[in-house]
Amino acid sequence: MSESEQTTAPAQNRKPKRRRRKPRRRQSSWDLRQFQVPAVAGKWRFHDFDLPLPIMRAIHAQGFEYCTPIQAEALRQTLLGGDIVGKAQTGTGKTAAFLISVMAYFLEEPTPNGQKPGAPRALIIAPTRELALQIEKDAKALARFTQLNVASVVGGMDYQKQRESLGSKIDILVATPGRLLDFHQKRDIDLNEVEVLVLDEADRMLSMGFIPDVKRIIRYTPKKEERQTFLFSATFTDDILNLASQWTLDPAHVEIEVTVENQADIDQRVYMVSDDDKQRLLVNLLKQESFERVMVFGNRRDLVRKLDDLLKKAGVSAAMLSGDVPQNQRIKTLESFREGEIQVLVATDVAGRGIHIEDVSHVINYTLPEDPEDYVHRIGRTGRAGAKGVSISFVGEEDAFSLPEIERYINDKLPCVHPPEGML
Repeated sequence: MSESEQTTAPAQNRKPKRRRRKPRRRQSSWDLRQFQVPAVAGKWRFHDFDLPLPIMRAIHAQGFEYCTPIQAEALRQTLLGGDIVGKAQTGTGKTAAFLISVMAYFLEEPTPNGQKPGAPRALIIAPTRELALQIEKDAKALARFTQLNVASVVGGMDYQKQRESLGSKIDILVATPGRLLDFHQKRDIDLNEVEVLVLDEADRMLSMGFIPDVKRIIRYTPKKEERQTFLFSATFTDDILNLASQWTLDPAHVEIEVTVENQADIDQRVYMVSDDDKQRLLVNLLKQESFERVMVFGNRRDLVRKLDDLLKKAGVSAAMLSGDVPQNQRIKTLESFREGEIQVLVATDVAGRGIHIEDVSHVINYTLPEDPEDYVHRIGRTGRAGAKGVSISFVGEEDAFSLPEIERYINDKLPCVHPPEGML
């Protein structure tokens, strides 16, 4: 969205512009001279937003230089204290967009005196445990040079350990709806002090039936006139926009379209193969040395189990991620994949969406998804942060009808070729 296309609410209706505090005396030898990023036409740098030094240091430590489109558009609104309703898919950088804004605010406006334990200043609600834990991990990375405290409460994890983490001051709390309500009902969490509310992947919360719980949670927070609210969704349906109007005040709308143009660093290939030859092709491809960290997507849980067994029997280091896998095992599997201990992660769309893993070299669509938008979500697992990625789709008899729909959706023709010689 261009600057001229952005709509800004009337000044009298918007929340007060945040006051910029005088820079505090630097506590370390690090300064912006160690983070040089040249200005480039059409791109926003994090330097362009006058962010607190500890945040800039964390951004530099993670190797980020230029903002993604959602980060640039969102920060231009949220740093001024306004609400935002953002349309962006997973992998566009939206998590960093809202975390940076929240942390910049908290560093400029110190913790109020008398803040109670278990009373977060910012509440981030996510639909799944994996996404909530990933947000927590990203938040801790961005807060590493600050005194901000980050915690999470999610289902499927040890309740008592999470309760102990709430015993001190909390700046940012990441939560799934059900577990958050459990803590609130037991009075271990107080939501009266929430200054910033973030609703991430609102469309998934709607489709998973969490909206009644989310409505209850929001009623426990201050009124929308007294808090800042960010809502992000991969789609803008009438239901989502209606919820946004209830929960936000004069929000700026930012839309980053779901297109593969945002994934310019992905080499997309389609291999024409019979359904009977798919297993042999998969095993042979994965035994190539160049396939370092791979995600394989299947449409059904039973297929994912079958492929996981196939790869293990073939001597490939693999694990699966689906709704059938217990929560603790899913978390261990993800961490092992991130650390490179597992070469291949076989997943369903539901399990794979919302997962942020750096350095995925290849995505393989063993079967094409039924929903063309899921194709974009799948291939978005690779080619991140300027790295090159490869997406390979196996198209057999059962996939033939899905390919034209995907090509229409992405407005591009995918090159269909036979697998490399010797792979079958």
